Amino acid sequence: MIRQEKRKWIGSLLLLVTALIVCSTPFQKLTSMPNELRLFAGSNEELRLSVPVMGTLVNSNPEVLAVNGAGGREVPVDFSKPVSVEPRQAGSADLQVKWGNMPIKTVKVSVLPDLRVIPGGQSIGVKLQTSGVLVVGHHLVNNGTEKFSPGERSGIHVGDTIIKMNDMYINDMNDVKKLVNEAGAKNEPVQMLVVRGKEKLTVNLMPAKDFKDNEYRMGLYIRDSAAGVGTLTFYEPKTGAYGALGHVISDVDTGQAIVVGDGQIVQASVTSIEKGESGNPGEKFARFYNESQVLGNITKNTPFGIFGKMKETPKRSFYQEAIPVALAEQVQEGPAKILTVVDGQRVEEFDIEIVNVVKQHFPATKGMIIRVTDKRLLDKTGGIVQGMSGSPIIQNGKMVGAVTHVFVNDPTSGYGCFIEWMLQDAGLGNRDSSELKAS
Repeated sequence: MIRQEKRKWIGSLLLLVTALIVCSTPFQKLTSMPNELRLFAGSNEELRLSVPVMGTLVNSNPEVLAVNGAGGREVPVDFSKPVSVEPRQAGSADLQVKWGNMPIKTVKVSVLPDLRVIPGGQSIGVKLQTSGVLVVGHHLVNNGTEKFSPGERSGIHVGDTIIKMNDMYINDMNDVKKLVNEAGAKNEPVQMLVVRGKEKLTVNLMPAKDFKDNEYRMGLYIRDSAAGVGTLTFYEPKTGAYGALGHVISDVDTGQAIVVGDGQIVQASVTSIEKGESGNPGEKFARFYNESQVLGNITKNTPFGIFGKMKETPKRSFYQEAIPVALAEQVQEGPAKILTVVDGQRVEEFDIEIVNVVKQHFPATKGMIIRVTDKRLLDKTGGIVQGMSGSPIIQNGKMVGAVTHVFVNDPTSGYGCFIEWMLQDAGLGNRDSSELKAS
């Protein structure tokens, strides 16, 4: 009986001690360490817990990373001081936190290959050729008997993309005109392969002859190209890959994202600026400069901008050497810089504030809210203006993101996207360290 009482007493005491430990500040802070840590090889991360206890970090893979400069598997750690985690090479490791002999937490560490980019800021001209032709409207054809749209009658919608006609891939309107006239002369329908969203449809369209000009018509307004001005975001010197704009290029009439068939970027020069104000975000006005000198191609148009390869390192860069990039979780609220052009072709650096950072585990365009604080830029532009999208955001010597959108009612502020998502679309980055390449 006495033994049973003693066991109960000891058990209750152990439960009380365990509860006190679990509820203690050191335990709580140790368990607050992140579950996952991602780092670039060659970087250095400090864990600051400020807990007045000694402990041990058990490192499952010393070849991948070192703790406080030590290469062993078990490293004694004073948690009241910053703990240095130093990635040595790409790979993964587990760091187990122990307090005495008690395992507290395991942190999964992924070390990504070193990746550095040259920030842009240059104004660029964008010339985009669609994949197929985009339907932007219907029009009526007068065949002498009635007025109607053959395209609308056959079920073709605004926003559809026609990619094949009579088994021939098409990329410009001249091809379309030729095939429509040939089919009309033979009194035969044109068989079309149409992309609508994620669907592919086969449509038969019988051209109608316009009695005024004797031309065969589809009754469709179509577009095969787009052009505009934007800002270069980054250039990766090892692969020649670049990213620009920070947002998708959409057709002005349909709002549909343009599917790239071919495209080029060229130099552009800012000629003037319409200053932004509440209700009017303002705009950069620029002209294509030296169009015969193509800077690079365009292979992708995504929610994060346009991507492709450049033939050589871009000129007039503010930074002459590549700088590190920051992962999404490393971006902090606080002071930062943007690089952009407000006159001619000269890239300048301006002060901004990152006022809010949104935690994102998957790609999304609105990763941070930024506010322009630089008096020079505010005096010149009023803040963020159209044409500034893609301007790189630099914080603590790292490339962290790009300007994407302005707030219409407050042109001093806008959204930025994390550079990680742009790098991913450029084929340079992936959250899975086994897939990220920087060859």
